[in-house]
Amino acid sequence: MNKQFLDDAIKQFSYYKMLGEKTFEQLEEQDYFWQYHDESNSIAIIVQHLCGNMLSRWTNFLVEDGEKPWRNRDAEFEKKIFTSKDLLIKWDEGWNCVFEALKLIKPGNYDQIIYIRNMGHSIDAAIIRQLNHYSYHIGQIVYIGRMRKGSKWVNLSISKGKSERYNQNKFSKPRRNEHFTDDL
Repeated sequence: MNKQFLDDAIKQFSYYKMLGEKTFEQLEEQDYFWQYHDESNSIAIIVQHLCGNMLSRWTNFLVEDGEKPWRNRDAEFEKKIFTSKDLLIKWDEGWNCVFEALKLIKPGNYDQIIYIRNMGHSIDAAIIRQLNHYSYHIGQIVYIGRMRKGSKWVNLSISKGKSERYNQNKFSKPRRNEHFTDDL
């Protein structure tokens, strides 16, 4: 692990958080609770699961196993959030836990082993594992939001038919060393 990796990971986590929030901004109250069918997850259920995972993985990140004995993962998939206000509280609770834990990572503990269900991970591997997990679920949130909004959806990335213009803008600037989220 090095500081650049950690800084980039924090930016990636922030990017995924932003994608979720830009989706939430486009939704009506009922959209958070819509399910394609009874076996699929609503945005509210996905947020419950993300929050549960974040609290378990990142609470006492450096000293306890990431699968806490107090976590009830199965309950994360039951309907427990009933308002968008409560959903946003859970969203913020989970993300605050992530970012506070990441602040604890310092050069003196870069080589520490992190355990998740008794399986050892380097800090890098634990971070990558969570980035992958969160991007998977944020993608689901965005997709559900897009389904709900249909033609009223405001795209969160490069719009269809706009790739050439986007690339022209990027290549019109000199080469630089920055994170892709720096200009979002």
